[in-house]
Amino acid sequence: MAKSKVLIENDKTIVTEWSFDVGDSTGHHTHKYNYIVVPMLDGELKIIDNKNNETISKLTKGGAYYREKGVEHNVFNNNSYPYSFIEIEIIK
Repeated sequence: MAKSKVLIENDKTIVTEWSFDVGDSTGHHTHKYNYIVVPMLDGELKIIDNKNNETISKLTKGGAYYREKGVEHNVFNNNSYPYSFIEIEIIK
């Protein structure tokens, strides 16, 4: 299971560092807030959504992306090495 470490939490945002060993996943979850992901390394994540559709996301170190709340999925490290990203949830 991927490890999460909350770096900042207040009434406006939650910033979490996610660390994955090879093959780790976040577990199935639904995002309650709009969020931004900032990859810490180049690599791939395998995403399985709530309808069991699988996609591969190719990410670039520092290449941030934004998603709306309500996303429901499980995220897997699809690399042969440990992987990490920063997730920034926007509460207000």
